[in-house]
Amino acid sequence: MAKKKETYESKVLKLEEILLEMENREVTLDEAICKYEEGMKIYSDLYKTLQEAEGKIKILTDKGEEDFHQED
Repeated sequence: MAKKKETYESKVLKLEEILLEMENREVTLDEAICKYEEGMKIYSDLYKTLQEAEGKIKILTDKGEEDFHQED
């Protein structure tokens, strides 16, 4: 069965959980490295999502401005 796609918000929550785990309890070096790698992957996914959203907004904004100026 297909894996359900995580939302942006659920990824942010997961990243916050990782940060809290690393701040609030003693972790071994290996655990810290694993948590760091996991956190960086999530961060990368979040950044990519934001970049895609920014691109879509720019396209929509540019299109809206074109439509607005054509009506003049």
